[in-house]
Amino acid sequence: MFDTVLVANRGEIAVRVLRTLRLLGIRSVAVFSDADASAPHVGMADVAVRIGPAPAAQSYLSIPAVLEAAAATGAQAIHPGYGFLSENTGFAAACADAGVVFVGPPASAIEAMGDKIAAKATVAKAGVPVVPGSDGAGLTDDELAAAVEEIGYPVLLKPSAGGGGKGMREVDRADELRAAIVSARREARGSFGDDTLLVERLVATPRHIEIQVLADAHGDAVHLGERECSLQRRHQKIVEEAPSALLSAEQREAMGAAAVEAARAVGYTGAGTVEFIVGSEDPDRFYFMEMNTRLQVEHPVTEEVYGLDLVEAQLRIAAGEARPWPVRIRPAGHAVEARIYAEDPAAGFLPTGGRILALHEPSGAVSGSTPGSRRAAWSAVTTTRCSPR
Repeated sequence: MFDTVLVANRGEIAVRVLRTLRLLGIRSVAVFSDADASAPHVGMADVAVRIGPAPAAQSYLSIPAVLEAAAATGAQAIHPGYGFLSENTGFAAACADAGVVFVGPPASAIEAMGDKIAAKATVAKAGVPVVPGSDGAGLTDDELAAAVEEIGYPVLLKPSAGGGGKGMREVDRADELRAAIVSARREARGSFGDDTLLVERLVATPRHIEIQVLADAHGDAVHLGERECSLQRRHQKIVEEAPSALLSAEQREAMGAAAVEAARAVGYTGAGTVEFIVGSEDPDRFYFMEMNTRLQVEHPVTEEVYGLDLVEAQLRIAAGEARPWPVRIRPAGHAVEARIYAEDPAAGFLPTGGRILALHEPSGAVSGSTPGSRRAAWSAVTTTRCSPR
């Protein structure tokens, strides 16, 4: 195991990773911008290093600054959290070049799954079912329109380069298509710097199921069941639930096996999430959507049900351990995570925000059903009061 690990992130996920490092007795290094000099993650770490001014591009997204902090503190590994550099192939490769372990998959796996068109082609070759749709990259507007005519309405336009619902458009009729393509390209270009689109058949009454996988560097991989995230707002997840009430044990195993094959298809290592779309009227038919090559915001519901610390598993896999998970993996109980979305009704329910006036963070005893499990069980509901903008 590593002696020192740098956490290349801020906020909640940095605190989450630092908590596990402390429980494992690993020296931790935090990085911070000028805006976060007094942030909780700075005070929680054993060592904290300033890496730049407030703009993220000059601090948390600066690969040279992060690597300089790692070298200055003797960090042997870097945990990227989620967001920022967590799915940046250049950063993963730069870590390897600098002799620092990137706590995540190899750059080749991030790249393979980072492009939705290439990812679909890769997993399809491994026998994983995919949603019928276009299979070419760089399609023109006319080629997209031709693909839609072949697939049939309704369809879903999706950016190839990103996620989070940005740039996605549902199209029900031919007279809506051209405007939807223009709008989707514009949003994709602004969000990801890439306006490449793909088109897929729109699955009616869909359920969104994601499978948590773990894969070591020795060829072994397992799944830790599913999280259902069908309750969404503007394609953003609101409620995450484990296990899903939709799936039977047989359906769960079939989907889990497909997720493991998808991970193996790209030589994946570490913790990752394979997302599927499922027709609620026929759960036996499921289709690959994408793979998130990092820890998910929703990972705690899986930890609660399976009694595993996924950050600890990530660290052990990155350190070269084989199968750092129980021989028999059994779920127990039920867990739900809900996100709070602040919206302005007077402005068409657009996202808004305000100043947090009071925040209560519940805490509980360390719990876990397996050796090495060190996760904090929350014993109460977090309550927050916000002021208007």
